[in-house]
Amino acid sequence: MNENEIYVIYGSNGKETVKNLLKTIKIENELNKDMLIGLKPNLVVAKVPESGATTSTDMICGIIEYLKDFGFNNIVILESSWIGESTKKAFKVCGYDKISKKYNVSLFDNKEDSFHIYNVDDFSVSICDKPMSLNYLINLPVLKGHCQTRITCALKNMKGCIPDKEKRRFHSLGLHKPIAYLNKILRPSLHIVDGLIGDLDFEEGGNPVEMNRIIAGKDPVLIDSYAAELMGYNPYDIEYIKIAENIGVGSADLQKANIIELNSDNIAQTHFTNPGRKVQHLSKWVVENNSCSACYGSLIHALGRLDEQGLLKYLEKRIYIGQGFKEKEIDGVGIGMCTRNFTHSVNGCPPKAKDILNFLTQQLKR
Repeated sequence: MNENEIYVIYGSNGKETVKNLLKTIKIENELNKDMLIGLKPNLVVAKVPESGATTSTDMICGIIEYLKDFGFNNIVILESSWIGESTKKAFKVCGYDKISKKYNVSLFDNKEDSFHIYNVDDFSVSICDKPMSLNYLINLPVLKGHCQTRITCALKNMKGCIPDKEKRRFHSLGLHKPIAYLNKILRPSLHIVDGLIGDLDFEEGGNPVEMNRIIAGKDPVLIDSYAAELMGYNPYDIEYIKIAENIGVGSADLQKANIIELNSDNIAQTHFTNPGRKVQHLSKWVVENNSCSACYGSLIHALGRLDEQGLLKYLEKRIYIGQGFKEKEIDGVGIGMCTRNFTHSVNGCPPKAKDILNFLTQQLKR
């Protein structure tokens, strides 16, 4: 797997989807039986993955089963929840205690770990010892929004590998520079992004958006740049992406990326029993007929960004999306290839939220 490659696979079953991904990228070729393999999920709070806050337990199980099938049994799941939150409680609420017993995989709370200080250029970072001792670290972030940095994905997920005192300092410094420099020191071997269900704009969940995809790559800067566009942002709108690229953590140049989609998105959009208020609000601008989840999720993210800019209220007509509009000629705005016969349509299957946002913004200027 090359640094400029990003693999994308669509699916709603986290376990089977991630196994199919791993069969393609063949991480077993990078491992040996003596390695200590670490899995670093995002368990910022004690909430189930369906909230949009935490890493899919099904995806974790799929990765563990895949590794064990090849005889890699020296595995640890490690995390440190947010300040004031209990990692042990998060392990229990998200089912990691059951995973630990079922697969004989140990759980490690980084809050209880020792740490050392590392220096890069003029910046110092305290990092827990356990993550630094691993032979192969797999970063498992959730694709979701963040109230301060706009997105949280591969780069920011490493914050769970530092002491709580350092987390406070990161926030006092504005997060962006510390996140970038942390990733200059702590370099996971692989990033597998849970894009199945993530929150619209808040790291602690509450407004889940179903995207039904898993993303993998070696370069966290490239992955976060791709994630930013999926959520409706220009990568350079995210300051820590820009800083990380400047200090050599990775590349943000998606033009040079080799984005490999392993299958097509054909998963029907699931309507949550209790969708968050923001998602309910945004869905009022949508006419949906058998839409695929990744496409619908991109539209919700785009409408969220439009709302942040104060432009959503100026949309005069509702937006169409879904396979139910295939081959129909309608005078209106449609999203995705299924609406290509509309008078106005956004290409892509599925399109990125950034492309939808740009399209809608141009429509409003006419």
